[in-house]
Amino acid sequence: MSNMEFKNAIHGENIQKKFSGFELNIPDFRVPEGLATALIGENGAGKSTLLNILAGVRMDYKGRINFFEEENGAFNGMGQNTRGNVDPFLPETEALRERIGFTSPNDYFLPEWTVKQVREASKLLFSNFDENKFDQIIVDLDIPVDKVGKKWKKVSQLSDGNRMKLEMATVLARDTDILILDEPASPLDPLMRDKLCEIIRDYMDVKPGKRSVFFSTHNIADMENVTDYVIIMDKGSVLETGFTEELKEKYIMVRGNADNADQLKQYLIGAHKSSQGIEGLALATDRSNVELLNAVCEVPNLTEISVSLMKQHSNIK
Repeated sequence: MSNMEFKNAIHGENIQKKFSGFELNIPDFRVPEGLATALIGENGAGKSTLLNILAGVRMDYKGRINFFEEENGAFNGMGQNTRGNVDPFLPETEALRERIGFTSPNDYFLPEWTVKQVREASKLLFSNFDENKFDQIIVDLDIPVDKVGKKWKKVSQLSDGNRMKLEMATVLARDTDILILDEPASPLDPLMRDKLCEIIRDYMDVKPGKRSVFFSTHNIADMENVTDYVIIMDKGSVLETGFTEELKEKYIMVRGNADNADQLKQYLIGAHKSSQGIEGLALATDRSNVELLNAVCEVPNLTEISVSLMKQHSNIK
């Protein structure tokens, strides 16, 4: 499947947001429908800013965003839809928000809220929130909800990992068409990260080819097995996009000995040179050139691809 063949769950055009010393500038990006897409980048790359724009948390941006390739799913910056209206509570805006689930690691709930109040707020905010389903997910994810008897725990009393699980419970208890998850794996332990991958697949399997997941991460290793499509960001710009398997065909991981290091370096992206030799990413089209220099070529994983591409643009020496 090529970039031209999929239907878009999200299509952004000329997305711009300026801060002091930072600018998000993305001429075009697409999130495929029916797949899990990873937004990869180091801290400060602009991932959270982009996801906050998509989720409607930030309205102060320039550009145009379209959800599900629908006329009523298109919005410009400053919260405007394509007819120039600025009211975020328009019926079509509300209908769109019902179809989107969003989680964020940054003070998503008020700390003094109890888990019960989180449930009640979700019920008020979203007509498609199923409180019985929410209660079951609380049990399934082993989220501690009370201290003694019927005393509900406050959000501030939960660990970072359990707060993220609570956020997941609120969005999974709704009938949505896309999940936008900002660093969902970051506060989770290894077991729960594995469970998160299972949750993502189960979510999409409810409506095969229709439900989508767009999640950000600065460490793709634990999420690679659930990632279908990749968007790699650095310093507010997109470096690379593509289906996971296509990227693994586009690039090769090269390892060579010290004697040929200087010659190999010209072909490598994000090269690391030591007394033992040299390694780095290269285009698959350069395979014959590096093999002539006695280098070993391997299929890269997503971590090697993303780190090498980011290293090429990084200020870290």
